[in-house]
Amino acid sequence: MRELREDRVASEAEATKTVSLEMAQTAAQRARYRAKAARWDLDVAVFFFAILAIEIILLFQEIGIEFVAPAAILGLALGWLMGRKKEKQVYDLFYEEELSKLDQELEKTMDTLGEMIEEKVQRARRERLR
Repeated sequence: MRELREDRVASEAEATKTVSLEMAQTAAQRARYRAKAARWDLDVAVFFFAILAIEIILLFQEIGIEFVAPAAILGLALGWLMGRKKEKQVYDLFYEEELSKLDQELEKTMDTLGEMIEEKVQRARRERLR
């Protein structure tokens, strides 16, 4: 009897470990997706628009392409770096948020599952007494 209980506890611990790992992976995937979407926010878009405006003004001023092209490349590189920085900043925030959501979903599911099991046990006991 004791061995059965120990095996059961070990299997429950293994299942909890597996669920925790899956939850962490799911949270990381969702956070990564949301962070990539947040990379290109309004600040970065305005920055790119400003770079475009500066490039147009430089070209209308008849500045040589040898000066305009490196400025454009530098502006695009800075915009990309701004986006990457934003992505890294929001990833941690989104990861914690997604992990919290998944934890709440798991608790709700476990509560529902516990209620269903208890209901089935009660029903089986009633049928057994009849």
